[in-house]
Amino acid sequence: MKKYLTFAFIYMILALTGGVFYREFTKFHNFTGKTTSSVIHTHYFVLGMFFFLLLLVLEKNFSFSTKNTKWILIAYHIGLNLTQIMFLVRGITQVLTCNLPSSATASISGIAGIGHLILSGSMILLFVQIHRSIKNI
Repeated sequence: MKKYLTFAFIYMILALTGGVFYREFTKFHNFTGKTTSSVIHTHYFVLGMFFFLLLLVLEKNFSFSTKNTKWILIAYHIGLNLTQIMFLVRGITQVLTCNLPSSATASISGIAGIGHLILSGSMILLFVQIHRSIKNI
């Protein structure tokens, strides 16, 4: 259970860092438009910190973890952070008004999509584990 609290704390730090980066980076470059990096703060708070705090409570009450949980959580971390990195890359290119070739733009979107798929798949597997543990009570 302590690992869930540790993960929540790490994602809180990442959320706060992402918010400060977005604010300061756009201010430094006098950017006033919309940028994808603005969602990093919220995503890390909700899908990182709050998600792991929720898992902490669910583990305490239902002991849903199995031997597969470690691998599911590794996939979750990979999916979440891959998505966030692509949000950051896209946001930086928007602020700096980089003229990327269409292949680079498609690659950024594609990698973010892969991150979303990994994240979604791991969430589904976690929900299945939780459902099984509640069903057995």
